[in-house]
Amino acid sequence: MTKGTTKRMIIVLLLAALVFGAIYGFQQFRNKMIQKAIKGQGIPPQAVSTIVAQASAWQPSVEAVGNLRAASGANLAAEVGGLVTAIHFESGKTVKAGQLLVELNAGPLKAQLEQLKAAAALARQNYERDSAQLKVQAISQAAVDADAANLKSAQAQVAAQEATIAQKYIRAPFSGKLGIRQIDLGQFLAAGTAVVNLQKLDPMYLDFAVPQAQIDLIHTGDKITVQTNALPGKTFIGSISAIEPQVDTATRNLKVRARIANPKGELLPGLFATARIDEGGKRQYITLPNTAIAYNSYGSTVFIVKDEGKGADGKARLSVEQRFVTTGETRGDQVAVLTGLKAGETIVTAGQLKLHNGSPVFINNSISVANNPNPKVSDE
Repeated sequence: MTKGTTKRMIIVLLLAALVFGAIYGFQQFRNKMIQKAIKGQGIPPQAVSTIVAQASAWQPSVEAVGNLRAASGANLAAEVGGLVTAIHFESGKTVKAGQLLVELNAGPLKAQLEQLKAAAALARQNYERDSAQLKVQAISQAAVDADAANLKSAQAQVAAQEATIAQKYIRAPFSGKLGIRQIDLGQFLAAGTAVVNLQKLDPMYLDFAVPQAQIDLIHTGDKITVQTNALPGKTFIGSISAIEPQVDTATRNLKVRARIANPKGELLPGLFATARIDEGGKRQYITLPNTAIAYNSYGSTVFIVKDEGKGADGKARLSVEQRFVTTGETRGDQVAVLTGLKAGETIVTAGQLKLHNGSPVFINNSISVANNPNPKVSDE
């Protein structure tokens, strides 16, 4: 390679290095200017809806849906078979305990009963006569003992026959209201055949379940109010009569039974009803709409609006602070906040998804969020 060629190559390489250096310097200058422009502009404030946290009165309560059942209820049935000879009730009537409802044919049993009574009477005569002879040593003690045994056996047979005859008469085991008659006169009833349904409607029982988180609000004797869609506008008063001593491991619920006065018989077994139990007096809680709370696996949080003073343009600057809170009971669209907030603080209720700690915001409350403690389904 000649000396001139080497010199030209060096010049070319220097020119190439100069070009690449100029390009690299321009890129660095451009990036620096872009970052400076972005930094000068800052993060644009985000629009949020807010509400001022306020304390309100809460009545701790438990609401549950349960099933109504009668205090006593049974499908009356024939204990033994037989022909229906008399019916002494009408469908839907009220009867008293012990009232005769149905007679089955007991003629042959009654005839046999007379025979057994005659045998029992003879056994008594033999016993009394031999007892008198024993006093004058005219008969042995063994003979009198045999007479006594025969008498007891005869009396037992009479009692057994009378019990069998009694099974031919179906009576009301308790006072209540009858259902629809299931038999007719002259019909042969097999043992176990249903005759009529009988329900004691006053009082009624309401069986319902309470989540384990609310067990401490339930006590025996607590008053409850009961409503059912079958009787709109009517409220029934009752009290908790029994609490299951164990929690259902499948549902983690506690079974509860309430006793409800039903003097007019308006409540019927099988109806669904809603029970409400109020616990103690009213309590003051900080109340927020449910939409203000962000529920996460690591805890519940809210965004609190902070006043950062006025900016260079004279306008107020607002930012948000993310804070952990402890939530309590809910009612309708509202949730009680137990710790983490103070009354008077401004809380973000909508627009949280685009926020983080320290984000600038501006308030736009043109659209309000749901915040009704007793929401109702719209008819529209």
